[in-house]
Amino acid sequence: MAMTPKRGYHHGDLRNALIEAAGTLAEENGPQAITVRAAARAAGVTPTAAYRHFENHEELLHAAAEQALERLAESMREQIQKLPDIDDPPRAALSNLAAVARGYIQFAIAEPGLFRTAFTPGGKRVDATDLGTATPVPDDAAYGILMEGLDRLVDVGHLTNDYRPFAEITAWSAVHGFAMLVIDGPLSEWPEEALDAAMARMFAILVRGLTGTALSDQLAADVLAAVS
Repeated sequence: MAMTPKRGYHHGDLRNALIEAAGTLAEENGPQAITVRAAARAAGVTPTAAYRHFENHEELLHAAAEQALERLAESMREQIQKLPDIDDPPRAALSNLAAVARGYIQFAIAEPGLFRTAFTPGGKRVDATDLGTATPVPDDAAYGILMEGLDRLVDVGHLTNDYRPFAEITAWSAVHGFAMLVIDGPLSEWPEEALDAAMARMFAILVRGLTGTALSDQLAADVLAAVS
């Protein structure tokens, strides 16, 4: 799809305009499509003007990755906000974590270019000192949402303090791997019904591995249905 050039940007918002253009490039063709010149062309400005804000494509790619991470966090928040009121605290905490997972995977499916950009090489790194603590990586809202979801499991007694350290890496690995199998791997042509069943199974196994507590396929499906 051809991009319509945007003209008339003032100097004060050109940086954001270039980031937005980079996001659109990534949305359409992945992170490899992001260059300063391509973003300048899409924004309707000269490369010289763009280079005043980004010295090279790595800087622009980093900014686009941060924007993509925020979009990912928005998808996760949207799924959490859709949750119905649940009186049972453990089920509510599990539903919250399921919403986090579904929001993550749905963003990958809906915006594969931005999703790949969010995790492009050279992007944001996780400091090992932040693992297993209540303090998320600064400015990484998506990571913070995952941390909060796992902390809720601790609060309701479904995840012990002994099992909490590195739990976010375990959960992240499972959900991210599932997302990559869907957008770039052998699950890419599966129908939605099959993907939902596989996701429910993955979530049930993940929770059991994290907590040492069995989660039936039916409960996992019920929990995921709450955020469908």
